[in-house]
Amino acid sequence: MTKRIIIIGGGYVGVQLAKALDDKADVTLIEPRSHFVHAPAMIRAVVAPDTLDQGLIPYDALLKNGKVQRACAKSIAATGVTLDDGTEVLGDYIVVATGSGNAMPFKPATDSIETFRTDNARIHAMLEAAQNVAIVGAGAVGTELAGEIAHFMPNKKVTLISSEPSLFPTMPSKFGSAVQAKLNNAGVTTIFGTRANSLESMTEPYAGELQLSNGDTVVADLIFPAIGSRAASTILETLPGITKGASNRVKTDPWLRPSDLPNVFAAGDVAESGDAMTIVAISRQTPWLEKLLTSLIAGKKVEEMAKYKPWGKAPFLVPLGPQIGNSYLVMFTAGNAITRLMKGKDLFVSKYRKMLNQS
Repeated sequence: MTKRIIIIGGGYVGVQLAKALDDKADVTLIEPRSHFVHAPAMIRAVVAPDTLDQGLIPYDALLKNGKVQRACAKSIAATGVTLDDGTEVLGDYIVVATGSGNAMPFKPATDSIETFRTDNARIHAMLEAAQNVAIVGAGAVGTELAGEIAHFMPNKKVTLISSEPSLFPTMPSKFGSAVQAKLNNAGVTTIFGTRANSLESMTEPYAGELQLSNGDTVVADLIFPAIGSRAASTILETLPGITKGASNRVKTDPWLRPSDLPNVFAAGDVAESGDAMTIVAISRQTPWLEKLLTSLIAGKKVEEMAKYKPWGKAPFLVPLGPQIGNSYLVMFTAGNAITRLMKGKDLFVSKYRKMLNQS
């Protein structure tokens, strides 16, 4: 009998895993949105909105045999998933890959892609009208946004604020210092080691004034909160044996199981598996899950399979617009040319359009 695999969440892990298993099992991908939202492209799209629709990719051509069910998953049991309308989807194995949330305009606030398009246009208009822009949070999102604004809107005064002592402190120091130098050369002011005490919104940009923990005040026509992602783990919270970790992520065993249910797996940003919450960091989970589930379909037991091994330190690519940036590629740090070719020029848009079978 053909095994039934349910994947909850049509993000990076969900899309790739569903496609990989489409000819091996009866696959149902449960996803409330009509389009895959390619996150790196959304950072550029707020600055250059004509690029938005290339990074919003329909799910309708993803699977040839299985199906993409546009719905919200409400609860999980050993036998399957219940949707928000009460419909039950039966499955032998369930993978939860619900991802994480971030402030607009980097990720949608709702499941409506049309609303997201409207939000993107509104925030772009605010950015166009602003002269002074402050970005609170210097992770990948905040740093890349600063670089995009500096490239496409070089007349804006951009200030990047971080509570960390330096840029990307968990990476080799020369990587962070090289990215900071390029930001500064592009006209971006960087402030480290101080918190924004008066952030009025964590979810979307606004005009206002920031009181910093060092006593300084930053007045900006537009303030972007970019202080990190939080995992969308609500659906897992009622399962037996769940333990929460940092950033709302759920801890897993060595086979990416988050609970006492042996046929339920968690992957991507929602799983505290030892990988960071980046697209590249979670990239090795998908082929491992494909191999694991293929073996389970063939009758093997989970404990007979090799345990998942997270990255020690995953590659990390930080474009500052389409031309410059730096990349940490495990064995060495690369500069403008490699970063531009690998990510900056295209932001992997063509890769994911091809993955979802869109031209």
